[in-house]
Amino acid sequence: MIINIKNKYTLIIEDFKLKCCIGRSGSKKNKRESDGSTPKGIFSLGKLYWRPDRLDKPETKLNCKTINKKMGWCTDKTSKNYNKEITVPSKLKHEKLFRKDNKYDGLIVIKYNFIKTVKGLGSAIFIHITKNYKPTAGCIAVSKKDFLILARIIKKNSKILIN
Repeated sequence: MIINIKNKYTLIIEDFKLKCCIGRSGSKKNKRESDGSTPKGIFSLGKLYWRPDRLDKPETKLNCKTINKKMGWCTDKTSKNYNKEITVPSKLKHEKLFRKDNKYDGLIVIKYNFIKTVKGLGSAIFIHITKNYKPTAGCIAVSKKDFLILARIIKKNSKILIN
């Protein structure tokens, strides 16, 4: 099953056409850390993370993990933990997964620069929740309702195609 990001506003999966938003710099083949772009290509999906204090466990076939206050995602190009989940607080540059806003109430890891990680090519690329469809820092964002639909439909071997 392929999730297709057709353009910066449209995500297509099976018979569903969902509104989305992507990075403020659009999509790029040569993504770099902090460039505001969403990476072009076809990627596998990783775990689904969710905040149990804000969201019931999504119905999904993906492996799941609850988000707690000590979780972050390393964005520090100098670290051996680059583009991996870390424990916070940390002196490393990172994204907090336990946020005050609702963006990471639910997220799915996009396995971009993930298996053989190259420092500086970009990190913390997720499908996450949005309330306003403003451009992201490089992720793909959908409404909470659409996130829950996606979680239910996708399979462990699903891929995402970003054009």
